[in-house]
Amino acid sequence: MKFGCLSFRQPYGVKTVEMWWRPVLCGQHSTLAVHIRHWDWEEVDWQKLLEQRLGMSPAQIQALLQDREKSGHGVIACLVDIGVTLLCPENLGPDEVEELENQALLPDLQQTYTALANPHWLLQPAPGRAGKAIFQVDIFEHLIPFGQKAC
Repeated sequence: MKFGCLSFRQPYGVKTVEMWWRPVLCGQHSTLAVHIRHWDWEEVDWQKLLEQRLGMSPAQIQALLQDREKSGHGVIACLVDIGVTLLCPENLGPDEVEELENQALLPDLQQTYTALANPHWLLQPAPGRAGKAIFQVDIFEHLIPFGQKAC
């Protein structure tokens, strides 16, 4: 299935989505695939995210890191529907912050975030090379969570 895809990296993912791509994403009104570069996964924050929210074992993450050349230094990790951009209130408790982070699929939110409706991790990360701007990717149907539709 074909999806539009955006490649970004942490800790700049929030800035990239909010400041740079938001005007482009407003017109999409569709599901967007998210590409994550492998070398970002070497950081503790990404490893924690992949282990806790995607359920990957350290061995699975290590296998992805060792297979960089084959997958173009990154993978398509999730599908999201673009929502509205909101300010993140400063007086939120840890549980509320975690809920917003889950909606945005980004750890360590700062001031703004874009709510991503129907965020779904792929059943397994799909190897893929990054592209410029919003680029098209093919994702095998068996990797897509039930009920997700292509744009």
